[in-house]
Amino acid sequence: MPALDGIHVLELAGLAPGPFTGMMLADNGASVIRVDRVKQPHQPSPDVLIRNKSSIKIDLKSPGGKDLFLCLVKRADVLIDPFRPGVLEKLGLSPTEILLKVNPRLIVARLTGFRRDGKYANMAGHDINYLAVSGVLSMLGSSAQVPPHNRPLPPLPPGNILGDFAAGGHMCFTGIMLALFARSRTGKGQVVESNMADGASYLATMPRISIKIPGQWDEPRGHNLSDGGCPYYYVYECKDDGKYFAVAGLEPQFFDQLVKGLGLENEEWVKDRENRARWPNIKAAFEKRFRQKTRKEWEKIFDGSDACATPVLTQGELEASGYELRPGVTLTDTPALPIGESGWNVEILQPGEGGEEALTEWLGWKRGRDYTTTGNGAILAAPVRGSIRYLPSCRI
Repeated sequence: MPALDGIHVLELAGLAPGPFTGMMLADNGASVIRVDRVKQPHQPSPDVLIRNKSSIKIDLKSPGGKDLFLCLVKRADVLIDPFRPGVLEKLGLSPTEILLKVNPRLIVARLTGFRRDGKYANMAGHDINYLAVSGVLSMLGSSAQVPPHNRPLPPLPPGNILGDFAAGGHMCFTGIMLALFARSRTGKGQVVESNMADGASYLATMPRISIKIPGQWDEPRGHNLSDGGCPYYYVYECKDDGKYFAVAGLEPQFFDQLVKGLGLENEEWVKDRENRARWPNIKAAFEKRFRQKTRKEWEKIFDGSDACATPVLTQGELEASGYELRPGVTLTDTPALPIGESGWNVEILQPGEGGEEALTEWLGWKRGRDYTTTGNGAILAAPVRGSIRYLPSCRI
């Protein structure tokens, strides 16, 4: 049985970090319903982080839709809120004033890009912006000077892996796990506030402190030990164009294995490798040597060794080889659900797909008896008595 079996999660539809949080919960056994808008907003790319989820369309601005949503809140353990600050409050769904009163055990995970306070709080942004204000972006990429003006290259964002997924989705997942653990002792839910700027800053704890340690991260970006400056912690092109090898012979014993495999163990700089004045010569020697053999030939030399030298494989190569995708961690007694081919394929969860089954599993509801679906999404079918809507399994 997966670790989160029996946990019910509402994921308000968004892109990237929120869906990633929901997918991590679903991969570990939680029942996740994505709450989609009736009118789909423009999105630059589809949500492909839909593994093991269901969907239901709800108009949170309509009374019937809001009532149905609150019934789900009453049953939920976790609500993932990916909206900008104030959106839930404008919908009349304040976490503290409404949601936690409906369900005191609820964990409301609020995920924003910037902090919820400060000058950026109400601004739109993307991964690169959150890394920028966290101080992390300034540390990434080469600062080599390039023509025509011989100015350093600007900082280089690492796709959106660091901000959206590591600092955003994964940090939010961690907060939810902490809140679930706390609830196991107190019986009470709480609001989890996470943001990608703080998440990125937290991930950068070691390099930020290392700036103050000579020889660690005290040089301009791209000139330090582990950011591309060190020639024996770098990536080199092989004889076959576009094929690369990554080397990380930082420790002396690993460096010895590396230069031995390269056939450079007798070079005069081997015993003086920590002298940064030598680094350009070492890098040039490595570049020349790696271009003399194909990546496959270098694999035959370094596979099984302690040289810390490995091929740079592409996602396409891994898929073609039948590489088995696995969850990020493996629990021996409560393992996550297998990833299978869904980790390679583009899969889309259509709005409303699987929602009927999920409502039956969560609340024992049947469409037509307990709720109906219209052009405005799902709404309660029960009659209103005064200002209170009654259902056999939900009273608000």
